[in-house]
Amino acid sequence: EVQLVESGGGLVQAGGSLRLSCAASGFTFDDYYIGWFRQAPGKEREGVSCISSSNGLTYYADSVKGRFTISSDNAKNTVYLQMNSLKPEDTAVYYCAAISLPVVVTTLLEPYEYDYWGQGTQVTVSS
Repeated sequence: EVQLVESGGGLVQAGGSLRLSCAASGFTFDDYYIGWFRQAPGKEREGVSCISSSNGLTYYADSVKGRFTISSDNAKNTVYLQMNSLKPEDTAVYYCAAISLPVVVTTLLEPYEYDYWGQGTQVTVSS
């Protein structure tokens, strides 16, 4: 059974940092891209970042470039999202998701491409 479990969310002041974790199980980690998505109240789910577990290629949404860093620990089947310089507009439920290879690079941050999803973790940034 495929499982993705997020952790690390919480309440932080603007300018602060959080590190989210996504622990994966039930599939061959190297055969997947793992992505982070977020959904704020009343808004559509949007792609934040993703990483190839096999070669480490990463992609970021423009809104988080330079502030967020995605990384992967393949020995632990875990992907991390380090979020720095957080802004109130980063407030959302953050989800990790997995998509199997091969992938279409141009749509790697599109939620509809992903096969498996975690339950989400709340990130709240106060001003």
